[in-house]
Amino acid sequence: MDDGTTPDTNAGFETGDRPLVAVLDYGSGNVHSAVKALIAAGADARLTSDRGLVADADGLVVPGVGAFRAVMDALRESRGDQLIERRLAGGRPVLGICVGMQVLFERGVERGVDTEGLGEWPGVVTELDAPVLPHMGWDTVSAPPESRLFRGLEAERFYFVHSFAAQNWLLDVQPPFPDAQLTWCDYGGPFLAAVENGPLSATQFHPEKSGDAGIRLLSNWIGGLGRANL
Repeated sequence: MDDGTTPDTNAGFETGDRPLVAVLDYGSGNVHSAVKALIAAGADARLTSDRGLVADADGLVVPGVGAFRAVMDALRESRGDQLIERRLAGGRPVLGICVGMQVLFERGVERGVDTEGLGEWPGVVTELDAPVLPHMGWDTVSAPPESRLFRGLEAERFYFVHSFAAQNWLLDVQPPFPDAQLTWCDYGGPFLAAVENGPLSATQFHPEKSGDAGIRLLSNWIGGLGRANL
């Protein structure tokens, strides 16, 4: 891990009983630290662009660093956008991280460049209204009591590096579907730090850079994969 910690690599799973998690390889940076963190959290994590493996894995992680447009261009060029859409259409779990969260929204506007996102959630990713950007370092978040991702992590801090975020939640969920679980952070104003919405979850912060708290959050997500796939 980047912070030098060495969490328990078993994380509650027996050898041979690790859920298979595909980390989507579409040219985004910082993927190897995400793979290592997922393994530490209890997954059989594999960096891959193999369409069959991505489709069949228990969970899919979509990392993302850099500009919204660059990430979307890379996803479309590799047809990663289709893989994500097909998994979600089948109710298969997906976790987006950082820009991998941002591209799940309809659009992103960065320095006047308006880019269409994956459109899984309504809304626009825009620049934070803060005197100093990027928002970089450790920060607290406010998670709902029903959150599965943040179970046991109510007082923890997580590592952020970003200047843009989704600052509103516009999805109107109708019964019998449950409401999304929204976790907020504040930097110049409130923004979404994480979303849990059926099979689709995402974090604006980097779990793989968040030490033991990030490993435990990933373990919480991994622990729900079997139930999500029933």
